[in-house]
Amino acid sequence: MSEEEMNNVEMEQESAPQQESEESDKKRPKNMYGYIADMWKQPRHGEMKRLQWERMIEWRKEPSIVRIERPTRIDRARSLGYKAKQGFIVVRVRVRRGGLRKRRIKGGRVPSKKGVLKITMGKNTQRIAEERASKKYPNLEVLNSYWVGQDGKHKYYEVILVDPHHPVIKSDPKISWIANHKGRAERGLTSAGKKGRGLRHKGKGAEKVRPSIRAHGRKGK
Repeated sequence: MSEEEMNNVEMEQESAPQQESEESDKKRPKNMYGYIADMWKQPRHGEMKRLQWERMIEWRKEPSIVRIERPTRIDRARSLGYKAKQGFIVVRVRVRRGGLRKRRIKGGRVPSKKGVLKITMGKNTQRIAEERASKKYPNLEVLNSYWVGQDGKHKYYEVILVDPHHPVIKSDPKISWIANHKGRAERGLTSAGKKGRGLRHKGKGAEKVRPSIRAHGRKGK
């Protein structure tokens, strides 16, 4: 075999996996949830910008906690465990935005010690939304939540609630476990709660977040 033939064989072997990957991509077209997820990646651009602007006008007039028929972000809700079946409820919660700005004292201090800026709460606003929804519906358990919008003063989250005593929930092996997990939102066991407690990290740098933040004198995170 000549050198030219050997080079051609090597070129064909290198191009073979590329052709296979291209064919596999063609065989797997994007479904509806994929297109919805792409739109929510940039909610302030294109058609989503106008849609969100109209939603904010309507949502401001509504109460702070509103039960809705179906999720606004069906792709995100499905990824967090939502199912369109009896026993699942979706609630939209409005919470305030921004940090906890304090009054600027008049006494003598170094400016950095006056304690006015960069003062935030120990919980993020998403956890607060979950706890308020849990308090509003004490017979339900919080499964998870996700962001759906914000304006200059408020943030809006949709909270997925589950009825642990519903026969449909009890008979579903994928969600029946929630009957034995009471107070998930208050104990920080949801996805947002674990993120706020610093449990997304393990090993070096996360020595003081387990078993809890309080167990190590609030030195975690």
